[in-house]
Amino acid sequence: MVMLKDNHVWSAGSISAAVAKAKVAAGFTSKIEVEARTLEEGFEAAGAGADIVMLDNMAPETLKAAAAELKAAHPHLIVEASGGITFETMHEYFSPHVDVVSRGNLTQGYDVLDFSLKIARASDKAALAKA
Repeated sequence: MVMLKDNHVWSAGSISAAVAKAKVAAGFTSKIEVEARTLEEGFEAAGAGADIVMLDNMAPETLKAAAAELKAAHPHLIVEASGGITFETMHEYFSPHVDVVSRGNLTQGYDVLDFSLKIARASDKAALAKA
């Protein structure tokens, strides 16, 4: 499986371009998952041929509505709920349109060295140059 997150999308220029590149690199036997922060990003990912759309950091009701819209348009799409979901809040994300609920707190909350490998977008670079 290939998971495309914001860095991959920014590097490729768009979700559609990132999915196309991942399909070439991974081949037809690998599933492609795309992190989507909005319904529009979810539709772009599904339209580009992603197998799984991870709806990330959405409020439960917003996420469930987005999942329903995605499933209506793309019935075979796997929809994952992710971002800030804990054992206590997990039930709020259950829906007939959500196939997978991920809890990041299983791997987070431990002492670690925090560093970023984010690629600065052109607009970010311009802002940093002015500072």
